[in-house]
Amino acid sequence: MRKHIIHTAAALVLTLTIISLSVVFTLAFRPLYYHDIHALNIPERTGYSEEMIRENYDVLIDYNLSFGEEPLEFPSLAMSEPGRIHFEEVKDIFNLFKYMAIGGTLLGAVCIWMFGRRKEYLYLKLTSVLAVALPAVIGLFVAVNWDWAFVTFHHIAFDNDYWIFDPATDPVINILPDTFFLHCALLILGGVVLGSVVCGAAYRKLQKRK
Repeated sequence: MRKHIIHTAAALVLTLTIISLSVVFTLAFRPLYYHDIHALNIPERTGYSEEMIRENYDVLIDYNLSFGEEPLEFPSLAMSEPGRIHFEEVKDIFNLFKYMAIGGTLLGAVCIWMFGRRKEYLYLKLTSVLAVALPAVIGLFVAVNWDWAFVTFHHIAFDNDYWIFDPATDPVINILPDTFFLHCALLILGGVVLGSVVCGAAYRKLQKRK
């Protein structure tokens, strides 16, 4: 019983680490947005040049990837005080994922080393199941109603309505269409599923070798 509890705890750590790594990777994966600039016709819809769109987006991503306290300043887009507060709250969430990714990777490495010495691999099987179950549930909600899932997430993550941007005071929302966030969600889910597949394949290979 104790053995199963330890393996389950390790599986939870690895699952959260896989999720966190997928979120951070998606945040840093700028080619997704660069592709969507043309795929979603953002220059045509906003009247902004591609160079201007990229420049402001890159500043936003640099801000969210940084652990520093430097304020966000768009090079060519205005920003209201509620907008600034919202981006600070978003950065806090991303910082949490970054810390979880770093801490989880270190703790996960210890778990892998410890269980490897004992030749116990149940935690990999459990991680594979947990990591694929979560995307399946979230993916179902996204597939059924993306708009509802998007709004519900913001209601859960934030205790105010500052995420509802007015394009007149926070024009950055014009270059961040909902469909782009859908693509980000799909990339995160894809990363988690990949982590599940890797853990499942490692479990089967190690069990055979054992």
